Amino acid sequence: MTDLPFAEAIPRFARHLDRERNASPHTVRAYTRDLEQFERWARDELQRPVACAEVDHLLVRSFLAHLHHHGLKKSSAARKLATLRTFFRYLAREGIVERNPARALLSPRLEKRLPAQLEEGEAAALVEVPGDTAGAVRARAVLELLYATGIRCAELVGLDLPEVDLEGRLIRVLGKGRKERVVPFGQAAAGAVRAWVAVRDTLGPREDALFVTRAGHRLSDRAVRRLVSQRVRAISLERRVSPHTLRHAFATHLLQRGADLRAIQELLGHASLSTTQKYTHVNARHILEIYKKAHPRA
Repeated sequence: MTDLPFAEAIPRFARHLDRERNASPHTVRAYTRDLEQFERWARDELQRPVACAEVDHLLVRSFLAHLHHHGLKKSSAARKLATLRTFFRYLAREGIVERNPARALLSPRLEKRLPAQLEEGEAAALVEVPGDTAGAVRARAVLELLYATGIRCAELVGLDLPEVDLEGRLIRVLGKGRKERVVPFGQAAAGAVRAWVAVRDTLGPREDALFVTRAGHRLSDRAVRRLVSQRVRAISLERRVSPHTLRHAFATHLLQRGADLRAIQELLGHASLSTTQKYTHVNARHILEIYKKAHPRA
Protein backbone atom coordinates (compact mmCIF):
# COMPACT_ATOMS: atom_id res chain seq x y z
CA MET A 1 0.00 0.00 0.00
CA THR A 2 1.04 3.63 -0.54
CA ASP A 3 -0.08 7.00 0.78
CA LEU A 4 -0.95 8.27 -2.68
CA PRO A 5 -3.17 11.35 -2.41
CA PHE A 6 -6.64 10.83 -3.87
CA ALA A 7 -6.28 13.91 -6.07
CA GLU A 8 -3.09 12.55 -7.67
CA ALA A 9 -4.68 9.16 -8.38
CA ILE A 10 -7.48 10.66 -10.49
CA PRO A 11 -5.36 11.60 -13.56
CA ARG A 12 -3.62 8.21 -13.35
CA PHE A 13 -6.99 6.49 -13.50
CA ALA A 14 -8.10 8.73 -16.39
CA ARG A 15 -5.01 7.69 -18.38
CA HIS A 16 -5.79 4.05 -17.61
CA LEU A 17 -9.34 4.47 -18.95
CA ASP A 18 -8.12 6.19 -22.09
CA ARG A 19 -5.08 4.07 -22.98
CA GLU A 20 -5.85 0.63 -21.59
CA ARG A 21 -9.64 0.43 -21.62
CA ASN A 22 -10.14 2.56 -24.73
CA ALA A 23 -12.94 4.49 -23.02
CA SER A 24 -14.57 7.34 -24.93
CA PRO A 25 -13.61 10.94 -24.06
CA HIS A 26 -17.15 11.39 -22.72
CA THR A 27 -16.72 8.43 -20.33
CA VAL A 28 -13.31 9.65 -19.13
CA ARG A 29 -14.73 13.10 -18.42
CA ALA A 30 -17.71 11.66 -16.52
CA TYR A 31 -15.51 9.42 -14.32
CA THR A 32 -13.11 12.30 -13.66
CA ARG A 33 -15.92 14.66 -12.63
CA ASP A 34 -17.39 12.11 -10.21
CA LEU A 35 -14.02 11.43 -8.59
CA GLU A 36 -13.15 15.11 -8.31
CA GLN A 37 -16.50 15.72 -6.62
CA PHE A 38 -15.80 12.95 -4.09
CA GLU A 39 -12.29 14.29 -3.45
CA ARG A 40 -13.59 17.82 -2.80
CA TRP A 41 -16.29 16.51 -0.47
CA ALA A 42 -13.86 14.26 1.46
CA ARG A 43 -11.37 17.12 1.80
CA ASP A 44 -14.08 19.38 3.24
CA GLU A 45 -15.32 16.59 5.49
CA LEU A 46 -11.87 15.75 6.93
CA GLN A 47 -10.54 19.33 6.73
CA ARG A 48 -7.42 18.09 4.94
CA PRO A 49 -6.41 16.29 1.73
CA VAL A 50 -7.39 12.61 1.74
CA ALA A 51 -5.16 9.66 0.75
CA CYS A 52 -6.59 6.79 -1.29
CA ALA A 53 -5.72 4.21 1.38
CA GLU A 54 -7.67 5.97 4.13
CA VAL A 55 -11.00 5.96 2.27
CA ASP A 56 -13.22 3.31 3.87
CA HIS A 57 -16.80 2.16 3.30
CA LEU A 58 -18.07 4.56 6.00
CA LEU A 59 -16.66 7.56 4.16
CA VAL A 60 -18.17 6.39 0.88
CA ARG A 61 -21.52 5.77 2.61
CA SER A 62 -21.41 9.28 4.11
CA PHE A 63 -20.79 10.68 0.63
CA LEU A 64 -23.86 8.87 -0.72
CA ALA A 65 -25.93 10.15 2.22
CA HIS A 66 -24.70 13.68 1.42
CA LEU A 67 -25.83 13.26 -2.20
CA HIS A 68 -29.25 11.96 -1.08
CA HIS A 69 -29.67 14.86 1.36
CA HIS A 70 -29.07 17.32 -1.48
CA GLY A 71 -31.72 15.69 -3.66
CA LEU A 72 -29.52 13.93 -6.20
CA LYS A 73 -31.41 11.44 -8.37
CA LYS A 74 -30.95 7.77 -7.55
CA SER A 75 -29.60 7.10 -11.02
CA SER A 76 -26.89 9.76 -10.58
CA ALA A 77 -25.95 8.46 -7.12
CA ALA A 78 -25.75 4.91 -8.49
CA ARG A 79 -23.44 6.11 -11.26
CA LYS A 80 -21.13 7.85 -8.79
CA LEU A 81 -20.97 4.71 -6.64
CA ALA A 82 -20.14 2.67 -9.74
CA THR A 83 -17.37 5.17 -10.54
CA LEU A 84 -15.88 4.74 -7.07
CA ARG A 85 -16.09 0.94 -7.34
CA THR A 86 -14.26 0.95 -10.66
CA PHE A 87 -11.68 3.46 -9.39
CA PHE A 88 -10.84 1.49 -6.25
CA ARG A 89 -10.79 -1.80 -8.17
CA TYR A 90 -8.09 -0.24 -10.34
CA LEU A 91 -6.19 1.03 -7.26
CA ALA A 92 -6.36 -2.42 -5.61
CA ARG A 93 -5.01 -4.04 -8.76
CA GLU A 94 -2.15 -1.52 -8.77
CA GLY A 95 -1.36 -2.22 -5.10
CA ILE A 96 -2.22 1.33 -4.03
CA VAL A 97 -5.03 0.19 -1.68
CA GLU A 98 -5.58 -3.11 0.09
CA ARG A 99 -9.31 -3.47 -0.58
CA ASN A 100 -12.17 -1.83 -2.45
CA PRO A 101 -14.20 0.20 0.10
CA ALA A 102 -17.10 0.71 -2.33
CA ARG A 103 -17.52 -2.96 -3.22
CA ALA A 104 -19.88 -3.98 -0.40
CA LEU A 105 -22.19 -0.97 -0.66
CA LEU A 106 -25.52 -1.56 -2.38
CA SER A 107 -26.55 0.67 -5.27
CA PRO A 108 -29.87 2.54 -4.98
CA ARG A 109 -32.75 0.57 -6.49
CA LEU A 110 -33.59 1.99 -9.90
CA GLU A 111 -36.55 1.66 -12.19
CA LYS A 112 -35.57 -0.14 -15.37
CA ARG A 113 -35.90 2.27 -18.27
CA LEU A 114 -35.69 1.19 -21.87
CA PRO A 115 -33.94 3.44 -24.38
CA ALA A 116 -36.11 5.42 -26.77
CA GLN A 117 -37.34 3.15 -29.54
CA LEU A 118 -37.36 3.95 -33.22
CA GLU A 119 -39.66 2.25 -35.67
CA GLU A 120 -38.00 1.17 -38.93
CA GLY A 121 -39.64 4.02 -40.82
CA GLU A 122 -38.47 6.57 -38.25
CA ALA A 123 -34.91 5.26 -38.43
CA ALA A 124 -35.01 5.50 -42.23
CA ALA A 125 -36.29 9.09 -42.09
CA LEU A 126 -33.58 10.00 -39.59
CA VAL A 127 -30.65 8.68 -41.65
CA GLU A 128 -31.82 9.75 -45.13
CA VAL A 129 -30.35 13.25 -45.01
CA PRO A 130 -31.23 15.23 -48.16
CA GLY A 131 -28.82 17.52 -49.99
CA ASP A 132 -25.44 17.34 -51.71
CA THR A 133 -23.39 19.81 -49.66
CA ALA A 134 -20.32 18.48 -47.84
CA GLY A 135 -22.15 18.71 -44.52
CA ALA A 136 -25.22 16.85 -45.79
CA VAL A 137 -23.16 14.11 -47.46
CA ARG A 138 -21.12 13.61 -44.28
CA ALA A 139 -24.25 13.63 -42.09
CA ARG A 140 -25.89 10.93 -44.19
CA ALA A 141 -22.76 8.76 -44.13
CA VAL A 142 -22.44 9.14 -40.34
CA LEU A 143 -26.07 8.27 -39.65
CA GLU A 144 -26.29 5.46 -42.19
CA LEU A 145 -23.18 3.85 -40.74
CA LEU A 146 -24.38 4.18 -37.14
CA TYR A 147 -27.70 2.50 -37.98
CA ALA A 148 -26.17 -0.09 -40.34
CA THR A 149 -23.55 -1.31 -37.88
CA GLY A 150 -24.77 -0.50 -34.37
CA ILE A 151 -21.32 0.80 -33.42
CA ARG A 152 -20.89 3.24 -30.56
CA CYS A 153 -20.42 6.95 -31.24
CA ALA A 154 -16.83 6.80 -29.95
CA GLU A 155 -16.13 3.83 -32.22
CA LEU A 156 -17.50 5.71 -35.22
CA VAL A 157 -15.38 8.83 -34.74
CA GLY A 158 -12.37 6.61 -34.04
CA LEU A 159 -12.61 4.91 -37.45
CA ASP A 160 -9.70 5.43 -39.84
CA LEU A 161 -10.04 5.11 -43.61
CA PRO A 162 -7.95 1.89 -43.84
CA GLU A 163 -10.40 0.21 -41.45
CA VAL A 164 -13.26 0.56 -43.93
CA ASP A 165 -13.61 -2.02 -46.72
CA LEU A 166 -16.15 -0.52 -49.11
CA GLU A 167 -15.95 -3.40 -51.58
CA GLY A 168 -16.49 -6.07 -48.92
CA ARG A 169 -18.81 -3.76 -46.92
CA LEU A 170 -16.96 -4.40 -43.65
CA ILE A 171 -15.46 -2.20 -40.94
CA ARG A 172 -12.85 -3.12 -38.35
CA VAL A 173 -13.82 -1.60 -35.01
CA LEU A 174 -11.70 -1.12 -31.90
CA GLY A 175 -14.20 -1.37 -29.05
CA LYS A 176 -14.11 -1.26 -25.27
CA GLY A 177 -11.04 -2.83 -23.71
CA ARG A 178 -9.34 -2.46 -27.13
CA LYS A 179 -11.22 -5.53 -28.36
CA GLU A 180 -11.33 -5.66 -32.12
CA ARG A 181 -14.34 -6.88 -34.10
CA VAL A 182 -15.41 -6.84 -37.74
CA VAL A 183 -18.90 -5.58 -38.54
CA PRO A 184 -20.69 -5.73 -41.91
CA PHE A 185 -22.85 -2.95 -43.36
CA GLY A 186 -25.38 -2.77 -46.16
CA GLN A 187 -25.61 -1.19 -49.59
CA ALA A 188 -27.29 2.02 -48.39
CA ALA A 189 -24.48 2.74 -45.92
CA ALA A 190 -21.85 1.74 -48.49
CA GLY A 191 -23.27 4.23 -51.01
CA ALA A 192 -23.40 7.00 -48.40
CA VAL A 193 -19.85 6.36 -47.21
CA ARG A 194 -18.53 6.14 -50.78
CA ALA A 195 -20.12 9.52 -51.57
CA TRP A 196 -18.60 11.01 -48.42
CA VAL A 197 -15.10 9.67 -49.15
CA ALA A 198 -15.19 11.45 -52.53
CA VAL A 199 -16.07 14.71 -50.74
CA ARG A 200 -13.57 14.06 -47.94
CA ASP A 201 -10.68 13.86 -50.37
CA THR A 202 -11.40 17.41 -51.56
CA LEU A 203 -11.05 18.81 -48.02
CA GLY A 204 -7.36 17.98 -47.74
CA PRO A 205 -7.73 15.84 -44.60
CA ARG A 206 -4.85 16.14 -42.14
CA GLU A 207 -5.23 12.65 -40.68
CA ASP A 208 -6.48 9.17 -41.57
CA ALA A 209 -9.85 9.63 -39.84
CA LEU A 210 -12.83 8.50 -41.92
CA PHE A 211 -14.96 11.41 -40.73
CA VAL A 212 -13.30 14.82 -40.66
CA THR A 213 -14.36 18.44 -40.27
CA ARG A 214 -14.14 21.05 -43.02
CA ALA A 215 -10.68 21.89 -41.64
CA GLY A 216 -9.60 18.27 -42.10
CA HIS A 217 -9.53 17.28 -38.41
CA ARG A 218 -11.16 14.19 -36.90
CA LEU A 219 -14.86 14.65 -36.17
CA SER A 220 -15.69 14.68 -32.44
CA ASP A 221 -18.36 12.62 -30.69
CA ARG A 222 -19.97 15.88 -29.57
CA ALA A 223 -20.35 16.91 -33.22
CA VAL A 224 -22.07 13.58 -33.98
CA ARG A 225 -24.50 14.07 -31.08
CA ARG A 226 -25.26 17.57 -32.33
CA LEU A 227 -25.84 16.19 -35.84
CA VAL A 228 -28.36 13.65 -34.51
CA SER A 229 -30.21 16.37 -32.57
CA GLN A 230 -30.42 18.52 -35.72
CA ARG A 231 -31.91 15.63 -37.71
CA VAL A 232 -34.47 14.90 -34.98
CA ARG A 233 -35.65 18.52 -35.18
CA ALA A 234 -35.61 18.46 -38.99
CA ILE A 235 -38.00 15.50 -39.20
CA SER A 236 -40.06 16.66 -36.16
CA LEU A 237 -39.49 13.46 -34.21
CA GLU A 238 -41.11 14.00 -30.82
CA ARG A 239 -38.70 12.06 -28.59
CA ARG A 240 -35.15 12.23 -27.37
CA VAL A 241 -32.78 10.49 -29.75
CA SER A 242 -29.02 10.09 -29.45
CA PRO A 243 -26.41 8.12 -31.42
CA HIS A 244 -26.98 5.33 -28.90
CA THR A 245 -30.65 5.22 -29.92
CA LEU A 246 -29.52 4.16 -33.39
CA ARG A 247 -27.42 1.41 -31.80
CA HIS A 248 -30.50 0.22 -29.95
CA ALA A 249 -32.59 0.42 -33.13
CA PHE A 250 -29.97 -1.61 -35.01
CA ALA A 251 -30.16 -4.43 -32.46
CA THR A 252 -33.93 -4.32 -32.01
CA HIS A 253 -34.72 -4.33 -35.73
CA LEU A 254 -32.32 -7.23 -36.36
CA LEU A 255 -33.99 -9.21 -33.57
CA GLN A 256 -37.47 -8.42 -34.86
CA ARG A 257 -36.47 -9.74 -38.28
CA GLY A 258 -35.25 -13.03 -36.84
CA ALA A 259 -31.53 -12.47 -36.17
CA ASP A 260 -29.90 -14.67 -33.55
CA LEU A 261 -29.26 -12.98 -30.20
CA ARG A 262 -25.72 -14.37 -30.04
CA ALA A 263 -24.93 -12.91 -33.45
CA ILE A 264 -26.25 -9.52 -32.31
CA GLN A 265 -24.06 -9.80 -29.21
CA GLU A 266 -20.99 -10.25 -31.43
CA LEU A 267 -21.96 -7.36 -33.68
CA LEU A 268 -22.48 -5.02 -30.72
CA GLY A 269 -19.24 -6.11 -29.06
CA HIS A 270 -20.87 -7.08 -25.76
CA ALA A 271 -18.92 -9.32 -23.40
CA SER A 272 -22.15 -10.55 -21.76
CA LEU A 273 -25.35 -11.77 -23.41
CA SER A 274 -27.37 -10.20 -20.59
CA THR A 275 -26.17 -6.77 -21.74
CA THR A 276 -27.41 -7.49 -25.26
CA GLN A 277 -30.82 -8.51 -23.93
CA LYS A 278 -31.23 -5.09 -22.34
CA TYR A 279 -30.68 -3.39 -25.69
CA THR A 280 -32.86 -5.72 -27.73
CA HIS A 281 -36.26 -5.12 -26.18
CA VAL A 282 -39.03 -6.50 -28.35
CA ASN A 283 -42.38 -4.93 -27.65
CA ALA A 284 -45.45 -6.97 -26.79
CA ARG A 285 -47.17 -6.20 -30.11
CA HIS A 286 -44.30 -7.71 -32.08
CA ILE A 287 -44.25 -10.83 -29.90
CA LEU A 288 -47.98 -11.24 -30.48
CA GLU A 289 -47.51 -10.91 -34.25
CA ILE A 290 -44.82 -13.61 -34.21
CA TYR A 291 -47.07 -15.88 -32.13
CA LYS A 292 -50.01 -15.45 -34.51
CA LYS A 293 -47.84 -16.27 -37.54
CA ALA A 294 -45.89 -19.12 -35.98
CA HIS A 295 -48.26 -21.08 -33.73
CA PRO A 296 -50.39 -23.69 -35.55
CA ARG A 297 -53.44 -22.97 -33.39
CA ALA A 298 -53.03 -19.24 -32.84
